[in-house]
Amino acid sequence: MSHGFVVTDGPNPHLQRGAEIRRLHPEVRAYFGADRISAVAILGVVGLQIAIAALLSGQSVWWVLLAAYAIGAFASHALFVLIHDASHNLVARGSTANRIWGIVCNVGQGFPSAMAFRTFHLLHHSHLDEYDWDGDLAFDWEARWVGNSPWRKALWLSLFSLVEVVRPFRIQQRKVVDRWQLINLAAVVATDALVFWLFGWQGLLYLLLSTIFGLGLHPVGARWIQEHYTVVEGQETYSYYGPLNRVAFNIGYHNEHHDLPAVGWRHLPKIKALAPEFYEPLHAHRSWTALLVRFITDREMSLFSRITRVRTPKRQAAA
Repeated sequence: MSHGFVVTDGPNPHLQRGAEIRRLHPEVRAYFGADRISAVAILGVVGLQIAIAALLSGQSVWWVLLAAYAIGAFASHALFVLIHDASHNLVARGSTANRIWGIVCNVGQGFPSAMAFRTFHLLHHSHLDEYDWDGDLAFDWEARWVGNSPWRKALWLSLFSLVEVVRPFRIQQRKVVDRWQLINLAAVVATDALVFWLFGWQGLLYLLLSTIFGLGLHPVGARWIQEHYTVVEGQETYSYYGPLNRVAFNIGYHNEHHDLPAVGWRHLPKIKALAPEFYEPLHAHRSWTALLVRFITDREMSLFSRITRVRTPKRQAAA
């Protein structure tokens, strides 16, 4: 196991590849911009979550756990993907409308996260794998504690929802709390209270557990490993082309997304089909479940299994 991140002084590979795709395949621009189908999808998935919460009213905790793991985790993860597209202004026109749609997604998740995700995910794109700017990277101390222990990796992934709360505090160049995040918090607290009042603790617990499972020790939770954890030396980003893309709004097409972040979820498979010469040579995952098992059991994999860019000095970056 590595005891530190693999450091490169090379450029962000997605900037060059995206420019080459736009040059060789200018027709790709037809896929840029907001897709109103995403708004319909948000309402559908949120409606599904609220309907299941209602059905679970008065049921035992075991039914709540089963429903949250078997159905809710997929639904909550799908809402994370739609929050992701809203963060790139791909659900509607204008940043305000997309912020509102992101908050609507949170109604079906129980946790207020959309506005914080928007802030720090956009930094992930502009400062990919720079430790002081990219909250997708583990803290040094976090990676050292988890190490290559199977049980600690499993525990870490189980608690990934809490990890995501802590990570932004490392990014000193951005406020952790702003006006939109307070609006996000108020909206979700109000809807959680309404769910609790209408459907009891079972309905609210279902929403919360759906999000914890969707971020954690679950097949869709392997997405957080799939995207940037190194399995082939020198390759920084990985796509997933397995069947769960159908219930995950194509989030597995991660190289394609980083290359062309103006393309929404519905068109990402078209990018791979349009420019196969760029993607066929890259290693891609076919099973999130297999990757999950491999990450936990393979002692050569750890949170340090990441390529990082030479760290940008904070003062220089801020300038």
